[in-house]
Amino acid sequence: MRTRRAALAVTAVSLVLSLAACGQNSEGGSKDDTKGGKGSTIGISMPTKSSERWIADGDNVVGELKKLGYETDLQYGEDNVAQQVAQIENMITKGVDVLVIAAIDGSALSDVLQQAADRNIKVISYDRLILGTKNVDYYASFDNERVGVLQATYLIDKLGLKDGGEKGPFNIELFAGSPDDNNTQYFFNGAMKTLKPYIDDKRLVVRSGQTQLNQVTTLRWDGGTAQKRMDDLLTKSYGSQNVDAVLSPYDGISIGILSSLRSDGYGTSAKPYPLVTGQDAEVASVKSIIAGQQTMTVYKDIRLLARTAARMADAMLKDEKVEVNDEKSYDNKSKVVPAYLLTPVSVDKENYQKELVDSGYLKASDLK
Repeated sequence: MRTRRAALAVTAVSLVLSLAACGQNSEGGSKDDTKGGKGSTIGISMPTKSSERWIADGDNVVGELKKLGYETDLQYGEDNVAQQVAQIENMITKGVDVLVIAAIDGSALSDVLQQAADRNIKVISYDRLILGTKNVDYYASFDNERVGVLQATYLIDKLGLKDGGEKGPFNIELFAGSPDDNNTQYFFNGAMKTLKPYIDDKRLVVRSGQTQLNQVTTLRWDGGTAQKRMDDLLTKSYGSQNVDAVLSPYDGISIGILSSLRSDGYGTSAKPYPLVTGQDAEVASVKSIIAGQQTMTVYKDIRLLARTAARMADAMLKDEKVEVNDEKSYDNKSKVVPAYLLTPVSVDKENYQKELVDSGYLKASDLK
């Protein structure tokens, strides 16, 4: 009997060791690639806390994933590419099951995402398309070209150019986002496709002559950088002439542009602000719109974006079909990344209450 018990004990120990070995991956970690579903950990890499938009994105993604039963690891790279890479490497080492990444520099993650692929960690590119690597599984974003179309169409409508006739010429200056963010070209291309006929027929005049994307980008979407460039444009290209419109791709850039305009005497009855666009419906810019300074913003409901990314991660971990609605537009120079695109909305003084407050996106008290 004693011999039989000993044999059973040895068998049980062997079985436990065998199962434990099966649970380890080739890198020597303890990640169980078969577990999926609830209890898995999702790594979330956001670019910066300097923008309220990205803080909200991080919180929203965490909230949506926790509703689905997942653990999360949220990190901010603070616009430092090396720091973001190091944070992602740390998440990989800790054994996250999926990575949700809003890249600081879309072309700087190829090596670290190869490390993720080697560990069988899936990757969702969040709002900013990651470039130059096949190791991106899905893309969650908005219709980015549509953002630029909305901004440009708003300017054309408010200047009365769509009505035809002899209205104009109007002076306009163009700003674009960061050159290392793939979304920048989509926003700018959408806007320029819409503005070009009016620039060509001289009803819109870019007095600086800066109409090419590489002439108008704003590194890291920085408002201070935009303010300095606007200062330079006003000094060199205007004088007795006034600016009638400014195409700005993002609220933070718009704040910098408006600061420059105020310093040049705009914002009075004699010299009113030009039309200034924006994007992201940040609180400071919505207040500016209410006060008659910034003219419009493009609202992107990032609550829905977070929900989309969370559902993608959930479906992948459960080996279910991931819902997408675009499988041809987003070529990252290594593959066409299947995407789910949400619809942006134009917001100004007339409809901010309905779109932003009544929907619960912002609180009325935030805008006092």
